[in-house]
Amino acid sequence: MSYLDDIDNMDAFAIRVILADDHPVMLSGISHEFAEVKTIQLVGTARNSTELIALLTSTQCDVLVSDYAMPAGEYGDGIALFSLIKRRYPAIKIVVLTMLDNPAVIRALVTQGVTCIVSKSDAGTHLIPAVHAVHSGGKYYSPTINQIVQSIDWNRRGRGSSDVLSQRESEVVRLFASGLTVNEIAEKLSRSKKTISTQKSKAMEKLGIEREVDLFRYAMENGLVTSSQKTSDSSSSTE
Repeated sequence: MSYLDDIDNMDAFAIRVILADDHPVMLSGISHEFAEVKTIQLVGTARNSTELIALLTSTQCDVLVSDYAMPAGEYGDGIALFSLIKRRYPAIKIVVLTMLDNPAVIRALVTQGVTCIVSKSDAGTHLIPAVHAVHSGGKYYSPTINQIVQSIDWNRRGRGSSDVLSQRESEVVRLFASGLTVNEIAEKLSRSKKTISTQKSKAMEKLGIEREVDLFRYAMENGLVTSSQKTSDSSSSTE
């Protein structure tokens, strides 16, 4: 077997990875890390959910490494986006990269079946074993995430429990927290006002939230909406 045959065989067995993050510096840094690893082949990058879904549809990959909070894009982000990907592309394994240290977020991810989570506050090198772990059906938490997982009371129900929001409920919460009224959300999503109100109420019930101000806080803390998105959407709704 020649040297070129060896190279071809290594490429054939490399884990094909798509990377999604809305920060160009993160994309560049992680891409550089992956380029140094012969068992990982980066086959594409995306900066939002619109680009990501298009890439997943057109490009074969084994593992998706995705930021949790990517507000821009027509498919949203966070739990709603990962739920969609799991349904639409069940063969693709997911590694979540996040700067959030909220136990509710981590609990929701774990109960969604995400077994490999890396904190952005930990070294980027943790992504490499995470990719290998998820590809082989294993589990990997970077140190910061592992501390959070150990601190969670898994017997307690409430925010972030196994009753995670459906994609539609998450979408309603995201739009409501961005500043839209129930009427405006109904018009935007082509649903009835009653349906939107019911989905909002159901989401609050699942999360153990009684006040709307706490629903806003939940959306911010869980990456469903950012402060800049709230300002932008609120402004557009009054134009």
